[in-house]
Amino acid sequence: MAPPRSLPPGLLIQTGQWVWRSLWLVMMGQMAPRDRNGAYQRPPSQFRHSLGDAQGNYPAEPGRYRLLVGWGCPWAHRTLVMRVLKGLESTIAVTPVVPRPEAGGWAFVEPFQDCTTLPQAYQKAQPGYSGRCTVPVLWDDRRQEIVNNESAEILVMLNDRCNDFAAHPQADFYPPDLRPAIDTWNEKIYHRVNNGVYRCGFAQTQAAYDRAVEELFSQLDDLDRHLQTQRYLLGDRLTLADIRLFPTLFRFDLVYHSLFKCSRQRIQDYPALGPYLRDLYQLPGIAATCHPQQIQQDYFGNLFPLNPGGILPALPRCPDLTQPHHRDTLSP
Repeated sequence: MAPPRSLPPGLLIQTGQWVWRSLWLVMMGQMAPRDRNGAYQRPPSQFRHSLGDAQGNYPAEPGRYRLLVGWGCPWAHRTLVMRVLKGLESTIAVTPVVPRPEAGGWAFVEPFQDCTTLPQAYQKAQPGYSGRCTVPVLWDDRRQEIVNNESAEILVMLNDRCNDFAAHPQADFYPPDLRPAIDTWNEKIYHRVNNGVYRCGFAQTQAAYDRAVEELFSQLDDLDRHLQTQRYLLGDRLTLADIRLFPTLFRFDLVYHSLFKCSRQRIQDYPALGPYLRDLYQLPGIAATCHPQQIQQDYFGNLFPLNPGGILPALPRCPDLTQPHHRDTLSP
């Protein structure tokens, strides 16, 4: 009997490539919406209510609200940083979720409001909701509703709407006199760095990736030059701009450098950004908001289109973030 004939190696490879790329584009399209050029487009958040709104629906009260967060999510991480800096740990609770693709996204570590998944909580808050179910979520325990799921707006609310029950009400990270400068930094950092790493990792064409990675490292280079002569982005005063930048920098060498192809340079190799990251990490209470092992698991273990094998790489040999940063000697 003649041995079974196999496909020619070249044809087998071409067929496999075509099948995998077709499936990859479908999966990426569901996980990361793109424009016609293959560039990632982050959908806007849907819940945009505010504490202390004019209708009186969500008065700022201690013990009424909580944050639904994923330890690996940088957008959720920034709200945890603000919660610590304002001293709101005893008055705004935290409920964690973990990514579980088989459950349709984020799932609660322990059942919450009779819900086991975040999409169920979204449905509880708004029956019939069909949008994205993301973290962070500012949740109202009394009304069992979502107040807001836009991290940038939650940061501002935690900064200035909760002073009556904050342990550090005098700490203002978005002062009126600095808001124009903070907003300018936030705009640049969001597009090119915070969302820029995702534009690299979720790019679906070479041209989209090339543009995103160039803008990312051009902005990181500018930030490094800027921070060589002053401690924080706006001199000697920690502001919302620094808080929004920190979670991305903390994850950069851990996951973005390799998984998201942000591989031109590590944060630890920058002369100013590396010490700046250590400086922010060493602020009181901030280290406790950082979960490097969970971050690695969340990214490498759950973003299947980017890491189909689910293999967790060895953590990079990063410098000890508790080492001296010497940035407190910089002039404002």
